[in-house]
Amino acid sequence: MVHNIDIEAMCVERGMRMTDQRRVIARVLSDASDHPDVEEVYRRATAIDRHISIATVYRTVRLFEEAGILERHDFRDGRSRYEPVPEAHHDHLIDVETGSVLEFHDPEIEALQRKIAERLGYRLVDHRMELYGVRVQRDQTTN
Repeated sequence: MVHNIDIEAMCVERGMRMTDQRRVIARVLSDASDHPDVEEVYRRATAIDRHISIATVYRTVRLFEEAGILERHDFRDGRSRYEPVPEAHHDHLIDVETGSVLEFHDPEIEALQRKIAERLGYRLVDHRMELYGVRVQRDQTTN
């Protein structure tokens, strides 16, 4: 799922001061089709501007997260990974062998989660679902 969210524009809307280095980091995050960790954001940002430090990336990512622009995920791989706060809700399926993250939305699952909350006496206001799995290899001899 590609997000197509302009993080720099969101920062400007919130009145954040945008340095050249923050603009580069915002662009890297806006262009990401995956869920990069800070080290990966740093690698991509320094390919554009070699003067960006890892500390600047850490500070900027934390600033964007605190401003509600980025969402942090901990997919059990020991590192925080980031994506722009989504416009529409979605869930994640994480491949535990490769670390790849698939985004999906399923109306049946959403309805079931609401029903479960209601059955327990709650009105669901938010949730996050992460599924962890390994890809099933299809036998080439069977259809």
